[in-house]
Amino acid sequence: MRKLLPAFLAAGVVLTPMLGFAQETAAPAGQIVGDAPGEAPDAARGTEQAVAEGHGGEHAEGHTPHYPLKKPAELNWTFAGPFGHWDLGQLQRGLKVYKEVCSNCHSMNLVAFRNFEALGYSDDQVRALAAEYQITDPAPNAQGEMFERPGIPSDHLPSPYPNPEAAAAALGGAHPPDLSLIAKARSVERGFPRFLLDIFPWSQYAEGGPDYIHALLTGYEEAPANVTIQPGTYYNPHFISGPALAMAPPLAEGQVTYDDGAPTTVEQYSRDVSAFLMWAAEPHLVERKATGFVVMIFLIGFAIMLYLVKRRVWADTPH
Repeated sequence: MRKLLPAFLAAGVVLTPMLGFAQETAAPAGQIVGDAPGEAPDAARGTEQAVAEGHGGEHAEGHTPHYPLKKPAELNWTFAGPFGHWDLGQLQRGLKVYKEVCSNCHSMNLVAFRNFEALGYSDDQVRALAAEYQITDPAPNAQGEMFERPGIPSDHLPSPYPNPEAAAAALGGAHPPDLSLIAKARSVERGFPRFLLDIFPWSQYAEGGPDYIHALLTGYEEAPANVTIQPGTYYNPHFISGPALAMAPPLAEGQVTYDDGAPTTVEQYSRDVSAFLMWAAEPHLVERKATGFVVMIFLIGFAIMLYLVKRRVWADTPH
């Protein structure tokens, strides 16, 4: 039986791809290959043709397109790699972009004002920033009524809408996601074999979220003539869930004024807010990497010590 087991495994490796290929090529009776049941044929064909003609040529025409149609470029971030660090100036600019642009629709319910001290702000600056917001106190007053008060450092960033239903109603039915963890929740798969390179110490790629956010914010285009998108949506080949999304291009040249003289361009805005959202999603990223580096050095030294002790203890014992 042990001799037959390798033969069965080899036969399975050979036959499994052949069976999968046969299932893909055999279409059920009455169904056209490439059209899912209930799918709009014209819109699907338009999207698939656009994919085949220049927005992802690796997809063959007549097959379901894979999103995003364009994968985000891998950018250079100061916090990348095992020895990365936060650029506090960039994070402060990103907070300014979020405050003046993104906070009009998106919330960050998991981030407190006091967390901004990690960005280089003093306690007085954090208190002044929190006081700019009106917060509904979680406890009622003496009359049993809920009331609003100026924010304090322990408060979390408020949502621009009282509840998700109100946000969806104000924005045409689309509820904007919370941005607290968006940099960790959105990432494009790197695919084989590129993800294997991430295990090496000099790579450790973990910036898929910021790369995706930057590509999405800067990737709005005019929809090709042969692509049909829903009314009220905007074509963006970098969107991970389809060819278009309900959010209009949020950034424009000169929209936010920087105090440090940084360029007021869409490219700079998108880089800064992407870095800020990465910090918000994982504020202890740099400390975690530094701790991991020290732990790895300790484990290597400990392994060498154990080997030397083993040789010393068993040196006089015949083998």
